[in-house]
Amino acid sequence: MMTIAELKSALTPYSDKILQIQLPDQSLVPAHFHITEVAFLKKDFIDCGGTIRHEGRCQLQAWVADDYDHRVPVSRFLKILEHGAPVLPTEALPVEVEYEHPVISQFPLVEVKVTDETVTLVVENRHTDCLAKDVCGLTPEPSCAPGSGCC
Repeated sequence: MMTIAELKSALTPYSDKILQIQLPDQSLVPAHFHITEVAFLKKDFIDCGGTIRHEGRCQLQAWVADDYDHRVPVSRFLKILEHGAPVLPTEALPVEVEYEHPVISQFPLVEVKVTDETVTLVVENRHTDCLAKDVCGLTPEPSCAPGSGCC
């Protein structure tokens, strides 16, 4: 996942371009979306092996209204991120986009693509995982390094 710092660094040279968001199914969020929230989400939990864990992330909420001529320039998006800075404890947080597609979902931001006219935030689906495979009796996938003979 891309961090806030990485996102800002990737966007800064392209402040004159228009922002768009590409969903995991390759479709785009309608071009007239708004960024309506910048949030810090904190999750404290115990995994199935009994380990206490802590996570934090920056969540950007994308919302679509009926103002079809609205566009988010990268410069405006960067200002929105700056407005959110007081609630974000660090720029090292991973970024995700919250969007209703067709239900409210959170999509990790994984890439920024730049064309002549637009900057596209590419997101992917979130996945679940067991964080204590050894305790649960699950065998981790073998790692196949080049030259190891296992591939």
